[in-house]
Amino acid sequence: MKAQPSIHSNLPAARYYRANDPQWHWLEKRDDSEVTAFLEAANEQQAAWFTPLAPLEEALYQSHLARRELAVTSLKTALDHFTFWSETGAKDDYPCWWRHPNARHEQQECFFDVGARAAEYDFYDMGDMALSPDEQWLAWTEDTQGDERFTLWLKALPNGQPLQLLSDIGAGLCWAEDQTAKTATLLFTRFDDTQRPDSVWRLPLALTEPHAATAPILVLREDDPEFWLGIGKTRSKAWLQLESGSKDTSEIHLVPAHSPATTPICIQTRQAGVEYSIDHRPGSFYRLHNQSGAHFQLDHLPENQLGQPQPKWQTLIGHREDATLEGIDAFSWGLMLAERDHAQAQVRLRRLVLDDQHSCTLDEYLALPEQPCSQLLEDAPHFDSQVLQLREESFIQPPSWFALDLTNGQRTLLKRVPVYGNLLPEQLVSRRLWATSQDGEQVPVSIVMRADLADQPLPTLLYGYGAYGEALDPWFSIARLELLERGAAFAVAHVRGGGERGEPWYLNGKMAHKENSFNDFLAAREALVEQAVSDPQRIVACGASAGGLLVGTCINRAPEAFCAALLDVPFLDVLRTMQNPELPLTTAEYSEWGNPEEVEVAERISGYSPIDNIKSQAYPALWIEGSWFDTRVSYWEPAKFYAQVSQQQQGSAPILMRTDMSSGHGGASGRFKAWQDTARQDAFILWAMGLAEQPTPS
Repeated sequence: MKAQPSIHSNLPAARYYRANDPQWHWLEKRDDSEVTAFLEAANEQQAAWFTPLAPLEEALYQSHLARRELAVTSLKTALDHFTFWSETGAKDDYPCWWRHPNARHEQQECFFDVGARAAEYDFYDMGDMALSPDEQWLAWTEDTQGDERFTLWLKALPNGQPLQLLSDIGAGLCWAEDQTAKTATLLFTRFDDTQRPDSVWRLPLALTEPHAATAPILVLREDDPEFWLGIGKTRSKAWLQLESGSKDTSEIHLVPAHSPATTPICIQTRQAGVEYSIDHRPGSFYRLHNQSGAHFQLDHLPENQLGQPQPKWQTLIGHREDATLEGIDAFSWGLMLAERDHAQAQVRLRRLVLDDQHSCTLDEYLALPEQPCSQLLEDAPHFDSQVLQLREESFIQPPSWFALDLTNGQRTLLKRVPVYGNLLPEQLVSRRLWATSQDGEQVPVSIVMRADLADQPLPTLLYGYGAYGEALDPWFSIARLELLERGAAFAVAHVRGGGERGEPWYLNGKMAHKENSFNDFLAAREALVEQAVSDPQRIVACGASAGGLLVGTCINRAPEAFCAALLDVPFLDVLRTMQNPELPLTTAEYSEWGNPEEVEVAERISGYSPIDNIKSQAYPALWIEGSWFDTRVSYWEPAKFYAQVSQQQQGSAPILMRTDMSSGHGGASGRFKAWQDTARQDAFILWAMGLAEQPTPS
């Protein structure tokens, strides 16, 4: 069945269609003036359609502002010499960073005004900030375009003149521990032609003459196009870590932090499919790895065996079937572990106290305020600290920070994000249900809604991601309150491909098992209806980036399941992107999706790639967002999908696209513009749900 000319003849897809290129590949030519003309025409179509909803957008935006604390002061962190914190003014997009000498509060000074740095740019993103070991120099990276290529700057604190040292580098920075009164060393990464961080460099600095910085010196280069390099430091500050990793394989090199010119030492040479991470306490190294099982185990190694041909790692915590070890932080007194329970899809923090002989004298889990929730260990700058800082939040409780004194178990509330307005956290209820997928697997689905509406089917925003092993652990959203107050529910489908139920959950949703992700998302939708949580006629699907792939595939297969879908910087042209190794990220993604040079892989990807499965059918209303400077999902992926769906649309629901011409993959850089973008998307969602009127008081 052909598209109906009477419906589509005035759309940008009709005006810019080229009969010799029905797949719209010409949109990949960034320098073609008709590309920007097409994107601008789509933006104009979206703006014209949206005009009646503009008052709702503004009401959502203003209400969002009224619900939150706009003037924000962060928690203070005391380092060795100074105490540091940030303050963001009520009308500011970006913070100012402050400090005072420890125990001398009256001598506070602003040493870095991020807003002043950002003022002259349409886009500004701070990549990383790093204080020198003596806390008297600040290095930072910044991106002023959105393409994730960063410039390195340096200044003496508090009021030194900023000096540009390097451009076109990666975001991350790390100081070595070799600083003297006159010299210091910075480490950073650089990209190859596909924007893969392929090399680590050290930059010797003459602090007395920072303008005269010597040329960077190569420390390590990674030639395998599937591997990325990153830099870090052990919590003991004794070792620099140079980590080379693909999606499923790790290799870590160590350099003494006080002697950064030393040749790197490899902890364990790479083995396909083996991932590991390390930390250090004086005398011992600790390694989390999946060499003996998919769920990881914890080993330790005497430090004097580092670099030996056959080091004798000893097991501290063996592999288990019911839990995955996800992270490790070493302290002078022992270890903190992050451990994910598979059955409950819940992370718990586990404390191990170790004596001088490496025997465990205490093994305990920290208490959780509720389940499900997120409990994270915040950075603790002092290696021997007996007071931990915890961050806790859930779908119904805003982020809270606690100090946990390990000597007596006392918890002290340090800060809780305030929430204002008619709908408060105590008026919400969260629950978890389980959906049965096509193969019988039980898929967790989280829901949050107003407590007074919990006994009836509600319009529902169903969110999904499910890729790269990333877990959508519970998070609180002030912006989400706008939807909840107007009578909507918010649900998260924790599909396979994510990490919510440990490493097996990830492995069973990638490569040849990717179909599980789509089946799980649609099963979550059905479970919401069957269990009377959601109104079947008013469910909106939402996904960003690889979540856009998830949602794009599902609306191709079951367009009737949703009244609308929101696809934000969506990964939609999977097959063609994976066939082009010159694009950023492509080669690194082979272990996630497969290499389509293999015939069976190409056939598998083409079976679900959203842009390759568009049909002449009645699509739900679509809101598609792209970014001109996006290097992760090129602007043409959402643009080509929008054009082809517009042509194939057999129903009357609008197909809309908006391209942000001044940002990258992460969207707007300033917080107010980001909140405005959220309000615009929410206005569309509420329209699709039939909730575009003002809310009923709760």
